[in-house]
Amino acid sequence: MTPTIGYMIAAVAIGGVITVLLRALPFAILKPLRKSRFVTALGRWMPAGLLLILAVVMLKEQIAARPAQPWIVAVATAVTILVHLFLGRRALLSIFAGTGVYVLLLNLF
Repeated sequence: MTPTIGYMIAAVAIGGVITVLLRALPFAILKPLRKSRFVTALGRWMPAGLLLILAVVMLKEQIAARPAQPWIVAVATAVTILVHLFLGRRALLSIFAGTGVYVLLLNLF
């Protein structure tokens, strides 16, 4: 039994309304929370926390992939941190420098 045109139009319309409501809901909820100290603290700490989790997972995988050469990961990480701290906290520069050192050391050793 095939669905009728009216049934299909109603299904698409209902799906569209649900999609719009689900996309608008976070904005409607966020407006009263903007003045919340908790949300302000989350906005300040969450990006750094997510980057820390990403870095730990990536470093763990790279060390596990090359158990005989963990020093390469350590040196590249140290270069990334030092460039970031001492050359103006420019993320792209520090990421580029750390990645470059990592690739260079992998190819040399």
